[in-house]
Amino acid sequence: MTNKLEAERPLSPHLQIYRPMLTMMMSIAHRITGFGNAIGFALLTWWLVAVSIGPEAYSYVDAFFGSLIGKLLLLLFTWSLIHHMLGGLRHLIWDTGRGLDKTSIEVLAWLTILSSIVLTVLVWVVGYALKGGQ
Repeated sequence: MTNKLEAERPLSPHLQIYRPMLTMMMSIAHRITGFGNAIGFALLTWWLVAVSIGPEAYSYVDAFFGSLIGKLLLLLFTWSLIHHMLGGLRHLIWDTGRGLDKTSIEVLAWLTILSSIVLTVLVWVVGYALKGGQ
């Protein structure tokens, strides 16, 4: 049996009530890229350990990172690092008291998204150019 007062009090809003906003999605993306960076640094650690162990271990890791899945993980790690860094710079700007109006918040969010994509592509294009297109 429920008490009448309990039934009439307002309930906290849940996710199905909120309309997704760009700033909310950017906050979620920042947390996801932070987790992705942890995974990426674990892969970097695997590579460094393999380098220190010797040629056989290194060839195994090199074959993995040379595969389609390995390259995809490296691409995602590159984007994750850049996106997370730009999100941090966005917050650094806000910490100075600048860019806190609604328009600036939206512009900085879109700049973070677009810049992270452009810089990731640029890093990979330069990387392949320096590697000789292999």
